[in-house]
Amino acid sequence: MARVEGILFLAKEPLPSRKISQLAGLADGREVRTLIRKLNERYDGRGQSFRIEPIAGGYRILTKQAYSSWVRRLESTPAPARFSTPVLETLSVIAYRQPVLRAEVEAVRGVGCGEVIRQLMERGLVRISGRSEDLGRPFLYSTTKAFQETFGLNSLEELPAIELPELKPETDATEGLTEPLEEQVDDLEQPESDPERLNDDLDEEVSEVDEDLDEAAEEDWDDELAA
Repeated sequence: MARVEGILFLAKEPLPSRKISQLAGLADGREVRTLIRKLNERYDGRGQSFRIEPIAGGYRILTKQAYSSWVRRLESTPAPARFSTPVLETLSVIAYRQPVLRAEVEAVRGVGCGEVIRQLMERGLVRISGRSEDLGRPFLYSTTKAFQETFGLNSLEELPAIELPELKPETDATEGLTEPLEEQVDDLEQPESDPERLNDDLDEEVSEVDEDLDEAAEEDWDDELAA
């Protein structure tokens, strides 16, 4: 038990039971899970403030919820991750629909999501999980283990139940995206601007964001294939 406990104390990320068994020189993951259960029984019996919990497909030593407010008082404790509404909406669509195309995410949200998806990839919450068989073989996006760890999930089955708009198979995923953009452009007060030029500038800006995302995605996908 001491070997398992020591490994988990030093681990900086959740470790699967098989990995723990290899590091601790144990028979298999089943033996690890048995030892973890015994360790938790010992912790509870002694009134410890922590337990070994399953999270993101592995195990970590975590502070019990009852003591979380005290832990936050430490100045060295990082602040909880903050997410803007667009980021949370985009992340939610990817989490519940994964693997999902960017066009499908945009169809649900009604706005372009290239820049937001790029931010989520940079934060390690979203990854490229493959390519679609659709024309052009666009990338498919899924959440990462870091996403599960950030939101305290052991598996995606623990996601709370919500309702997302259904996408019709016969409907182009990009259909209907121009209307919200046009409405936003109409709301802008540009008395001295040419409307056609304004739309052209907007299209160019969106295109640049999409190209940047595709370029970053290509690099990440090549790195994953090389690994």
